[in-house]
Amino acid sequence: MKKFPVMILAAVFGFAGIAAHAQKDPDVGGAPMYATKNIVENAVNSQDHTTLVAAVKAAGLVDTLEGPGPFTVFAPTNEAFAKLPAGTVDTLLKPENKDALVKVLTYHVVAGKITAKDLKKQIKAGGGKAVLKTVQGGSLTATLQGGKIVLTDEKGGTSTVTIADVFQSNGVIHVVDSVLLPS
Repeated sequence: MKKFPVMILAAVFGFAGIAAHAQKDPDVGGAPMYATKNIVENAVNSQDHTTLVAAVKAAGLVDTLEGPGPFTVFAPTNEAFAKLPAGTVDTLLKPENKDALVKVLTYHVVAGKITAKDLKKQIKAGGGKAVLKTVQGGSLTATLQGGKIVLTDEKGGTSTVTIADVFQSNGVIHVVDSVLLPS
């Protein structure tokens, strides 16, 4: 009988360890995202980000996003890219449109490592909104709606963070449900 409480405690702590590990290395697109790998190394394994990976490669941004950073990336899913008007992605992926593609992709990147907690603090300190300067040079406005972080782009489009704090060796990724567009 004395072994039973010990076994329960071991099981509880074992599950807590598994849960802590899951929080540390969450799954995105059916693949674990390892905090020891960089943004590109993790993104290539996510089935939800194949369009983003193809775009990063076409834009020539692989070396940058494998660099030391730190970067905060708001990473649109394949479904987010599918929301764009028909033909938009194919057009952006053409070599002659590389500059436009770079502009769109770097609009999703902010210098530094900004966690969801940090962003919520900035929103609170900003009276309900935080303005983020993107690597592209534009700005994104972050607000809270129903406890979720929502980004508004320069064209008035919005994107919700669906998975926050996917830590990388060179920053953090926040998965978003829409592509953000600079003006």
